[in-house]
Amino acid sequence: MATAPAKKPQEAVYEWEGKDRSGKLVKGEMRAGGEAVVGATLRRQGILVQKVKKRRMGSGGRVQQKDVAILTRQLATMMKAGVPLLQSFDIVARGSTNPAVTKLLNDIRADVETGSSLSTAFRKHPMHFDALYCNLVEAGEQAGILEQLLDRLAVYQEKTIAIKQKIKSALTYPIAVLSVAFVVVAVIMIWVVPAFKEVFTSFGADLPAPTLAVMAMSEFFVSYWWAIFGSIGGGLYFFFQSWKRSEKMQKTMDRLLLKIPVFGPLLFKSATARWTRTLSTMFAAGVPLVEALDSVGGAAGNAIFAEATEQIQRDVTTGTSLTNAMQAANLFPVMVMQMTAIGEESGALDQMLGKAADFYEEEVDEAVKALSSLMEPFIIVILGTIIGGIVVAMYLPIFKIGQVV
Repeated sequence: MATAPAKKPQEAVYEWEGKDRSGKLVKGEMRAGGEAVVGATLRRQGILVQKVKKRRMGSGGRVQQKDVAILTRQLATMMKAGVPLLQSFDIVARGSTNPAVTKLLNDIRADVETGSSLSTAFRKHPMHFDALYCNLVEAGEQAGILEQLLDRLAVYQEKTIAIKQKIKSALTYPIAVLSVAFVVVAVIMIWVVPAFKEVFTSFGADLPAPTLAVMAMSEFFVSYWWAIFGSIGGGLYFFFQSWKRSEKMQKTMDRLLLKIPVFGPLLFKSATARWTRTLSTMFAAGVPLVEALDSVGGAAGNAIFAEATEQIQRDVTTGTSLTNAMQAANLFPVMVMQMTAIGEESGALDQMLGKAADFYEEEVDEAVKALSSLMEPFIIVILGTIIGGIVVAMYLPIFKIGQVV
């Protein structure tokens, strides 16, 4: 009767302390199948073991795109240096300060250790590794150039994150200032203006129209402040939830965002840079064009670009050239289509798309700098008009009383 092969015990990282032959206290860590294995291994090395404990996996934190980019860069560097894959995972996991990243790496390492391919192990974590990432890793494994494709992935992710951070920095400043201004105006309306109103009422004089208007707004704020804040908070919550969950809402908002003055061109250039960078990276990795377009649309981060990519993919499948398909989509700038046409004619499509991505990434840099310099005076004018108008309206009766006296 055949017996089932014994299962290999699952390995874990153990921290140990002990004394060497000279009596010096030493400590370290070891991956093994149990505490007994750790003790036996250390005794063979002449170490008197005093304490062995399994490393506890911390909780908290979450894996962000920046963490994935860092671990990709670290894996690519170590594999280029000839470090074995499993050992590379151990080193990256030990060096990470985020418990969630350490757990993720240990899970992937365990899958690879049991015989799964690296791309298959990555596909088990779609929240952190998208189809683009897994397809490139799979292409690298099949072609035997995994370390090169990991390096390209790291470059691609670093550039993508840099663009996102620039867009966020351009939007964060005005949003933060206007939010603080709203809170200041609310405080003035709820507490400051009523105090002025009591003083002016005791005078019994006629009040100017701006003062009466501000007092009427203050009375509305005082009476319905809960409705104002509740409607704003609830409205923003439901708006962002519907934007996140409704595909129709996403398409509508993405279309509107591209048409917004000042910010629209910036978002369009950012999406164009990400689209061309993604397609360049996929094509350079040897992924067929039709398969590469599967991942390109979603990577642009805009539903309009995703729709255009689907149309381009259908046209390319029927034998149309990429340049003609992009022209039919009626979305991409002339410069991108020219670079694509040159790339198709010369057989260097990935290089031409990479140059187009570099160009639009520089355009985003310049646009963010120009936007930052433009927003400061614009915000100052808005704040001066709102808060200054309230202050002037409150002091007009005082000036009038001073003239009478």
